[in-house]
Amino acid sequence: MRRRFAWFAWAVLGFNLLVILWGALVRASKSGEGCGDHWPLCNGVVLPHAAQIATIIEFTHRASTGIAFLSVLAMAIWAFRAFRGEPVSRAASASLFFIVTEALLGAGLVLFKYVGADQSAGRAIYLSAHLVNTMLLLAAMSLTAWWASGHRAVDLSGANTTTLGLALIAALVIAITGAMTALSDTLYPVTSLGAGFTADFSAASPPLIRLRVLHPVIALAASVYIIVAVSTVMRAQRFGRVVIALVAAQLAAGMLNIWLLAPIWLQLVHLLLADLLWIALVLLAAAALEQSPSREPVRTLVHT
Repeated sequence: MRRRFAWFAWAVLGFNLLVILWGALVRASKSGEGCGDHWPLCNGVVLPHAAQIATIIEFTHRASTGIAFLSVLAMAIWAFRAFRGEPVSRAASASLFFIVTEALLGAGLVLFKYVGADQSAGRAIYLSAHLVNTMLLLAAMSLTAWWASGHRAVDLSGANTTTLGLALIAALVIAITGAMTALSDTLYPVTSLGAGFTADFSAASPPLIRLRVLHPVIALAASVYIIVAVSTVMRAQRFGRVVIALVAAQLAAGMLNIWLLAPIWLQLVHLLLADLLWIALVLLAAAALEQSPSREPVRTLVHT
C-alpha cells in the first residue's frame, strides 16, 4: 500500500506542477479576465459558450485547479487513514491546507481584479504572496511523496540546517523577484534590448520596470550561495548535482529570456526550472537532514 500511495503522491505533485505552469500562462497571455469578475462561475455560467481564447485559457485553468484540489484532498484522506501519526500524514495535511489557501488566493486575483492589464502595486504584492504559498504547496507535496517512498523524517538539529535553510530562502527570493520581472515583462513589453535597458534605468519608468533590473543581480548572487551551500552537504551528493545543474539551467534560461525579450514559451520554461529547483532543494534538505534509524520513533501502519 505504501508503494501505491507513493506513486499517487508523486503523480499529484506532477499534475499540480502542470496546473501552476498553466496559471503562469494565464498571467503571461493576459487571460485572467477571460471569465470576467465572476468566481467560481465563468462569465456567470458553469460552462462558457462561444468562448474567446482568453476565456478558454482561464476556464481551463479553473477546471484544472478543481481537479488538483480533489487530487490533494484524496491524497490527504488516504494519508490520514493509512499513515496516521507519520510525517507522511502531516505533510499531506499541509498540502491540503496550502491548496485551499492557493484556491482562495487565486479567487482573490479575480475578485480584486488583479488580472489582465492591472498595474497596481497591490497586484505585485498579492502575486508575491501567491507565489510563496505556491512554493510551500510544492514543498509539502514533495515531502509527502518523499516520506511515502520510505525515507525518514528530518532532524532539524543537524549541522546543515542553517545552511540549507538559507539556500531555500535564497531560492524563494529568486522566485519572488522573478515573478515581479515576469509581471513587468507582461505589462510593459519591450521591442529591443536597448529600449528595455533604457526603461530599466529611467527615472520616468514605473517602479515595476525599475525593479526589473534587480532580478538578474539577485538571482546571480543567490545562485552562487546555493551552489556553495549544497556543495558542502555530503549526505545528499546526488541531489546536490541535480540542484547545481538546475541552477545553471535556470541562469542560462534567464539570460536567454532577456535576449529574446521574454517570449511566453520561455517564461514558462523559466518558471518550470524555478519550480524544479525548489523541489530539488527541498528534497536535498530532507535527504541531508534525515534522521538516523536509531532516532526515529517506532510507528504503526494503520491498514484500511
